[in-house]
Amino acid sequence: MISEKVEAILRRHLELEQKMASPEVASDPSMLEKIGREYNNLTKSLPSFKRYLELNSHIASARRVQETESDEEMLELAKEELGALEAELPECEQKVKMLLVPQDPKDLKNAILEIRAGTGGTEAGIFAADLYRMFTYYFEKRGWESEVLSSSYGDLNAVKEIIINVRGGNAYGALKYESGVHRVQRVPLTEAQGRVHTSAASVAVFPEADEFEVQINPNDLRIDLYCSSGAGGQSVNTTYSAVRIMHVPTGLIVTCQDERSQIKNKAKAMKVLQTRLYEMELAKVEAEESAARKSMVSTGDRSAKIRTYNFPQNRVTDHRINLTLYNLDKFINGDMDEMIEALSIADLNERVNDV
Repeated sequence: MISEKVEAILRRHLELEQKMASPEVASDPSMLEKIGREYNNLTKSLPSFKRYLELNSHIASARRVQETESDEEMLELAKEELGALEAELPECEQKVKMLLVPQDPKDLKNAILEIRAGTGGTEAGIFAADLYRMFTYYFEKRGWESEVLSSSYGDLNAVKEIIINVRGGNAYGALKYESGVHRVQRVPLTEAQGRVHTSAASVAVFPEADEFEVQINPNDLRIDLYCSSGAGGQSVNTTYSAVRIMHVPTGLIVTCQDERSQIKNKAKAMKVLQTRLYEMELAKVEAEESAARKSMVSTGDRSAKIRTYNFPQNRVTDHRINLTLYNLDKFINGDMDEMIEALSIADLNERVNDV
């Protein structure tokens, strides 16, 4: 029953509160952050859960009055109260059902977001830079922090590849729907005759791996140091600050040269490697899950075209839920909430019937 599930969540909330107050958790920042994310997420739902239990309790009381009371005035009051309570219950119950849909614990994590230029030459890189700017504005609106872990640029400040660490509440849960191919239709800066071109960039979003979730054996790493290339001032090509790390068992290779400090570049590269290894393990689990449940907003196929940005028509269309917004000028400046909320609701509606 729904009431039993709600009561179980209330008990879980109390259990988390007690854990956060315990010395062993309070002294472990990583564990405290993990438990705190779950606690804060449940806290947001408490008013709805408590109201649902109150409604059911009051409805039961009103029905008992009707069954046992003989006074006409009391019966009339109970009838009026019961009618109002039963009218409120369906909407409250639906809201609770949606809140009871099991949330992926990964949704509460920070995120690693990768943007890469696709087909379309320099224009694809310019569009990738636009996407990076769009996401940066969105992070600012949400009050999230972001840090570039690695980047590579071409001509006209076109982005070849950029990897960003995004830190904030529910960062992965909101951004995971952005994984896929983003297509743009517009007149490129490089087009002299004013013709509309189509190009693309790919976006991949991963949950950030917590340190205690991925243990890397230092003996499994091959670390190479080399000179930075590109913009960077006097240190470029004079100091071995750039870092390339290879994880020998898997063959994964990550590089970082954004910082002047070799130590900082190594730390950033390790963060990316840690997340990539975590993602490899998740991919195995998600492959099994997707075989059992195909979602219209699934993030499993990152080669799928998910969205088109049409500048001449000021239109942005998400192809997974057939939603078109005619506010591309605002959307590209980080006003993405309506789209992300619609994707989240579409995903939620697919799962709510299982509650």
